[in-house]
Formats: sequence, C-alpha cells, structure tokens
Amino acid sequence: MKLSIVVPAFNEERLLAATLESIKAAAQVFDDSGGWELIVCDNNSTDRTAQIARAAGARVVFEPHNQISRARNRGAAGAAGEWLVFVDADSSPSPALFGDLRAATESGSCLAGGSTIAPEGEALAFRLAVRAWNAISRITRWGAGCFIFCERAAFSELRGFSEELYASEELDFFQRLKPLARRRGREILILHRYPLHTSDRKLRLYGWRALLGFLGRFLLHPRRSLRSAAACRPWYDGRR
Repeated sequence: MKLSIVVPAFNEERLLAATLESIKAAAQVFDDSGGWELIVCDNNSTDRTAQIARAAGARVVFEPHNQISRARNRGAAGAAGEWLVFVDADSSPSPALFGDLRAATESGSCLAGGSTIAPEGEALAFRLAVRAWNAISRITRWGAGCFIFCERAAFSELRGFSEELYASEELDFFQRLKPLARRRGREILILHRYPLHTSDRKLRLYGWRALLGFLGRFLLHPRRSLRSAAACRPWYDGRR
C-alpha cells in the first residue's frame, strides 16, 4: 500500500466527520498509485469519536494514554503504507494538497515534509501569526503538527514521535529527521502551494492571554513545560 493516513483524535465528535470526509476526497489522488488507508487513533475519548470514525469507514485503533505523540505512534504502528501522513482532526486537506503530496512521495528525492497552513477565522493578529509561522516553517523545514508526511522506513528508524513530550513533538521529530535526510541524500519539503485549512479553535476557546501565558511558561521552563500534560492544558483538558 502506498499511503497510510493517521488521524489522532481525542474527543473530536464535533469536527471529525467533516475532517474524514475531506481526507477521503483528497486521498482519491492516490487511488491509481498503490492505494491508501485511513486510520483514526482514538486517544481515550469519552464521546462518540470512535463511532464517527468507524461510520466514515476508517480503521480505529485505541491508545489509552492521552498524549498526541503516543496517539500518532499507535496509529503508525498499525499502518501498512510505504508513506505515513498525519492529519489533525480539526484540519481539512484539499485534493490539490494531496496532489503535491503524491508528487513529493514519487519524486525519489523527498524523505519527509509538511505543509503551510491557512487558518479559519478573521482575527488579523492570528492571521499575521500564522503567516509568520509559515515563513519560519519553510526556512527551517519544520512541519506544523497538523500535517506531517514521512517515509515509513525513516519514521521507524527514528522510532516515531518522542513520547517524553506533550507538545512540540513535531519540532523534535523534524530536528531528528534533518540529519537522517542529509545522510541519505534526501530532502525535507514544506508544501506551500495549497495550504492545509485548519481550525482556530484554540484561540476561540482560550484567548490570547491564556495562550501567551503558556508560551511564557514554555520560554521560562521549556523542559518541564513540554513534559507535563498539566502544563500543556490547551491540548489535554478536553475542551473542544
């Protein structure tokens, strides 16, 4: 199988159905290129996440420890594809983005990558922040966690996402990918022609003050902040 699409999901009954429909429509780009599968990792949800995923035709696996790196790794462990793609449950890829993904996976020169993002919502400050992140992402070759793709063999060699981290695990993953890509003479691509559409719900739910407070704590105590679910509350308190 060419492609395994993994969606980590914790209490995502509000947005999951639309996300899975967009993924299935986009993934048809791979129908004549080895095929694809859709896996949802239910990360100990207390709502209808698993039922919604099964109704959409996804294979559901379960991860009892509420941590996004573990959920992604658990989904990948059950995958059969040569390439892994991780899409967050509040994001909607387009067929055009998957077309560029197919070109990257078939190029022979790409080992892994991500995508720039296009946020929902009209808040100017948020859109400026996303624009800044997109520029940083392309310069540093750090992929946003909401869309990551990687050759399965490379993912396995790096043992996936760090399960010591409750946030920023994607940045750690890309930092470990870079020397592997250099050794293999391959590249890391940040796709940018068709950005991934993703929700601005964290900003709507928590506001700038709470999110900047988390950022401040991270800057003061990065090691402690990223290794504690309590310190990464916007990702783990279940608000959706």
